Amino acid sequence: MCGIAGELAFDGDRADRDAVAAMTVAMADRGPDGEGAWCDGWVALGHRRLSVIDLTERGAQPMVDAELGLTVVFNGCIYNHHELRRELSAAHRFVSTSDTEVVLKAYAEWGDDFVDHLIGMFALVLVDQRRDRVVLARDRLGIKPLYLADSRGRLRFASSLPALLAGGGIDTSIDDVALHHYLSWHSIVPAPRTILRGVHKLPPATVRVVERDGRSSERTYWHPPYVRDPERDDWSPRDWEDAIGDALRLAVRRRLVADVPVGVLLSGGLDSSVLVALLAEEASGDVDTFSIGFREAGGESGDEFEFSDAVADAFATRHHRRLVDADELVPAVLGAVDAMTEPMGSHDVPAFYLLAEWVAEHDKVVQSGQGADEILAGYGYHQRLGDAGPDEAYTVFSRAFVDRPHAALTRVLEPEHLVPYDASGELLRSWMSGPLVETALDAGLHADTHLLMPDDPVKRVDSMTMASGLEARVPFLDHELVELAATCPPELKLHDGGKGVLKALGRRVLPTEVVDRPKGYFPVPALRHLDGPVLDMVREALRAPEATARGVFRGDYVDVLLAEPNREFSPGRANLLWQIGVLELWLQRHGVR
Repeated sequence: MCGIAGELAFDGDRADRDAVAAMTVAMADRGPDGEGAWCDGWVALGHRRLSVIDLTERGAQPMVDAELGLTVVFNGCIYNHHELRRELSAAHRFVSTSDTEVVLKAYAEWGDDFVDHLIGMFALVLVDQRRDRVVLARDRLGIKPLYLADSRGRLRFASSLPALLAGGGIDTSIDDVALHHYLSWHSIVPAPRTILRGVHKLPPATVRVVERDGRSSERTYWHPPYVRDPERDDWSPRDWEDAIGDALRLAVRRRLVADVPVGVLLSGGLDSSVLVALLAEEASGDVDTFSIGFREAGGESGDEFEFSDAVADAFATRHHRRLVDADELVPAVLGAVDAMTEPMGSHDVPAFYLLAEWVAEHDKVVQSGQGADEILAGYGYHQRLGDAGPDEAYTVFSRAFVDRPHAALTRVLEPEHLVPYDASGELLRSWMSGPLVETALDAGLHADTHLLMPDDPVKRVDSMTMASGLEARVPFLDHELVELAATCPPELKLHDGGKGVLKALGRRVLPTEVVDRPKGYFPVPALRHLDGPVLDMVREALRAPEATARGVFRGDYVDVLLAEPNREFSPGRANLLWQIGVLELWLQRHGVR
């Protein structure tokens, strides 16, 4: 796990080494175990390293293969690198144990199609010196980020948006379409946009090739169909349960490759609990589990230790749990905001920040349950989609998911930041229609998994864990499991209140009370019910001179929310004052004027 950065300079210019160095330094938290740099005229690369395997000098980055004329910086893990080593060795391309070297040899063997052979999470930039081109690529589900800034005849990239800001020269004005997405979808801004006009993201499952003169081409290399597979028409429910279970076991096994212990972030919910059960099978019960809880606020409980303790006891894990006091939350909020690669309004982001900071004192690698709800229909609105026809999918999804309808934004935003059309609605409709989806539920899961998820739970976990030099691996987002789940009949996913296929697996391996419990969320009551020091922090941010000068939110709207801070909530019960407050906090703490 690492942080990568670099610059490509066109029109005969030389890349700015100093800017790349500044970006690399800004990502020290993502890679506290080492750094490297490389420059060859129009390209400069920087790298920060977090070691979770025993790397020799041959594994250092940026990695150069002078014989092939290739150089690469790589962030992530290739879980099938042993199989690729064997295949490439048979093709007379010797490779070592390094993931990075496997990537270089795979490109030499298959060219731009090399990504089709990689199983894992990754963002990488590869310089092909013989062809005077640079290849940028991101994994299929967008687990690893890659931010881009294109201006003044140069293209910069980094693993975090704040790193690009550290390099200077970025257009930091607000992207109003991105703002529309942010306020509509729980602060989600899907790729390629970010909240800043001058920064974009390489979309998931994308390869971009950039020539020395600045010309570029881009293609999506993976996009699974959400339709039934005729070859599986005769499968019984038990066949599906076995297939999903086998695919998840393989995904867990793949993500055990490390020279350090691999723990589990255990919330006590079904998803992380199943991971504990499967990992205990592979690791003979020798597993660390970690659970965190918060003091109650506003009458809402802040921990689920009852369930996580039951799972830990059932599998005799080395269980660690921590209850966070109220006075720890404010510094954690500020630490989380500083660690955010983009502003994130989900109330559980500071929880993940605290969890990662604490877990990193014990382990360097953990598995996490993100993605199960999106691929196996675990949210309440998925049940409503199951009862809807294909032409109703967008309406049903929007009623459950959208925080503020387009028309409501006129009372939230100053006129100069209003988009004159429903930008979020149009984008969502495009992802919920077409030949890739068969039913209303398919449409919703397709949008959840490929449009929204990479910039909500996936980005949240990557940002918060990497801030503490902790690597989080997400077995439910193994792309082969996602492909299989996409073809699974909707009624099997919706059975038993949702995630029926996974619950069936859970009944084989988990305590009954964990499978049958009501669905929970990572509770942080003090950010849902704003009061005391947290409310003071939000009020100060929204009243600050920077906020006034920026002029994004209408003053009367801010006044109403500050007067009644627990007045407005999203359909998912997120506090809408917190959502706008964290945006201003992020902009101010990252020096955006």
